[in-house]
Amino acid sequence: MWVQPTSPATPSAKTPARAAVIPAPPAGTHELTAEDISAFLDGYMPLQLAREDIAGAVVLVMKDGKILFSKGYGYADVKKKTPVTPDGTLFRPGSISKLFTWTSVMQLVEQGKLDLDRDVNDYLDFRIPPKFGKPITLRNIMTHTSGFQETAEDMGPKNLKPLGWYVKTHVPPRIFPPGVTPAYSNFATTMAGYIVERVSGLPFNDYVEQNIFIPLGMTHATFRQPLPAALEPMMSNGYKLGSQPAKPFELIQPWPAGSLSITASDISHFMLAHLQDGQFEGKQILRPETARLMHARAFENLPSMNAMALGFYEETRNGHRIIGHGGDTAWFHSDLHLIPDAGVGFFVSYNSAGKREIDPRGALWHAFLDRYFPYEPPQAETVATAAQDARTVTGRYLISRGFQTNFMRVFSVIGEPKVFPNDDGTITMNMFKDLNGQPKRFREIAPLLFREVNGQSLLGFKRNEAGDLIMVIDYPFMVGRQAHGSDDSQVIQVVLIFSLGVLLLTLLAWPVGAWIRWHFGKKLELSAGQRWPRLLTRLACVFDLVLVLAFAVFFMTVMNSMSGAGAAVHLLLRFGQLLGWLGAFGALVALYNAYLSWTDRGLWLWSKLGYSLTALACLSFTWFALAFHLLGWNLHY
Repeated sequence: MWVQPTSPATPSAKTPARAAVIPAPPAGTHELTAEDISAFLDGYMPLQLAREDIAGAVVLVMKDGKILFSKGYGYADVKKKTPVTPDGTLFRPGSISKLFTWTSVMQLVEQGKLDLDRDVNDYLDFRIPPKFGKPITLRNIMTHTSGFQETAEDMGPKNLKPLGWYVKTHVPPRIFPPGVTPAYSNFATTMAGYIVERVSGLPFNDYVEQNIFIPLGMTHATFRQPLPAALEPMMSNGYKLGSQPAKPFELIQPWPAGSLSITASDISHFMLAHLQDGQFEGKQILRPETARLMHARAFENLPSMNAMALGFYEETRNGHRIIGHGGDTAWFHSDLHLIPDAGVGFFVSYNSAGKREIDPRGALWHAFLDRYFPYEPPQAETVATAAQDARTVTGRYLISRGFQTNFMRVFSVIGEPKVFPNDDGTITMNMFKDLNGQPKRFREIAPLLFREVNGQSLLGFKRNEAGDLIMVIDYPFMVGRQAHGSDDSQVIQVVLIFSLGVLLLTLLAWPVGAWIRWHFGKKLELSAGQRWPRLLTRLACVFDLVLVLAFAVFFMTVMNSMSGAGAAVHLLLRFGQLLGWLGAFGALVALYNAYLSWTDRGLWLWSKLGYSLTALACLSFTWFALAFHLLGWNLHY
């Protein structure tokens, strides 16, 4: 559901129904004090870092307008044994950077220079192509409902280019009407940063420094890349695993969406400003009504589930409405949480990806909440239609944050989450796992609304205007649509396994058959009309497999390097695509060859079946290549 816009003068105080029906939490057995949290984290963090093979982390907790606890754990530089400190170590909090971009937007809204509901084309020096009969607005962008397809190209280049160049040359297709479907977008946020730059007359980095960092006394914070010389010695190394060598400093091209480098002590000033209606130590970066508007629900998928605020997203848990944001670079992984009604803020950042068997941030945050805000979810009666509803929602779901119009679509489909029913009437969604590594179970507590068994996470379902079943998760910046046809990963896996298997067997049968004929002294008797379709069919198999190999190299390169694929890989991809088109033509020849085999009365039945299977495999692979844009000439992704 799309919540109607509200103006800064009359901010919405709407809170989620999920929080409204929750009874007051019981008194905690542990008081949130500096002494208790120190004892808790000093026992928890070293064990977690060692178990997950993480080099270092920093944790900061604030309450009632002051820092209650801040401490570094592990190393900023493992080789030099440089310890992490909260005021002397810079971390890269990734997409938490977006909150500074959104705060900048809201400052300009206050000044009347920006309107949340105006066509963003009015603020740009290029045009977002029209589609769906609706313009994109800043409100859409801040709630991740701009409708843009995901984009991954040039996220981490070897050399940065101007912000204007990036937003003008990387406009992704619009795949959803604005204000309807949440689909997280780094590009849209970057475009908002470019709008800040154009409207304010200051480069984005200068604007944030002059209007947020300096007023809040944040002397160890920057969006600049590479780092200013004075801050460079403070930067923590990034690691894949703490036991492995350090990685180079990551350059992030869409920097308003994720290039912030900051100490925990400095980010506390920003957090306190948002906990205190835009004010920190007498400095007001937002008016109280603007800050409250920014924190209020602005777009909801389901009334009973978490919603998007303006930039922040809800994380309601343990009886409290929580707003926050997570952030990830390749090596740094961070979370920022604010509990306004308790006056509590929590920030954690890790400098290593770790083993990723569990989410360290989520595990720590839930342990913190359970210790200081203990809570038991209210009992819910069993829904009479639970078994039927479980069958209804069973299936695979295509996540809205993804790709539809280019060859990266294969990742969106193959990575689909799956919902399936359990014998006890619950359902399981394979993406959500407990600390023991086992998938969580969800029990229906209201029509098409499921709650984690012995937990609090919710999973909801609804129908969109087209009648498609939509899966709503606790992260309100994306949803899933029940997959069917070419969107169903099971269908794709069957097609790929069959077609690639037959193509390989066909090629293997070529030399094997020749050897058998040579061994028994048999000569292959073929007319000219039979020989060329047979040869072209086998060449088509070779061409298709070369196309697969080219894309395999491309995908591995992109996944292992934030700088993306280089010119040599692009050249290999072009060569593979050229052969892929020849393979598509060869699929028609393979079909003709199969037809000829059935007209040849002297040919063995198994040979006719073999030619027919090869033709079907060639046609199936060609369908896959076309459906997933492997043969498209556009290399933008």
